[in-house]
Amino acid sequence: MARKFEPLGDRVVVKPTERDETTKSGLVLPDTARERPQEGTIVAVGPGDFQEDGKRKPMDVKVGDVVVYSKFAGTEMKEEEEEFLILRQSDILAKVTG
Repeated sequence: MARKFEPLGDRVVVKPTERDETTKSGLVLPDTARERPQEGTIVAVGPGDFQEDGKRKPMDVKVGDVVVYSKFAGTEMKEEEEEFLILRQSDILAKVTG
């Protein structure tokens, strides 16, 4: 049974977009030569961080959004052979639309 992630505060859980394992010319890249993805789909969203007045600041993203995030942001984790990234909303640079 898979665990369900419930991020705290202004954190989100992202499933990184898989990258090609081969170059355009057909060379197979080893794991160490591949770039870390910077795009992924949000699979869980926290409730938002608290403001100075004690109210929660609503999140700008939601489950299902495709986002671009900082290259070295977040904490990587693996769950049943799937890779996820937990990061703060402030590490998200943009939503991908269209």
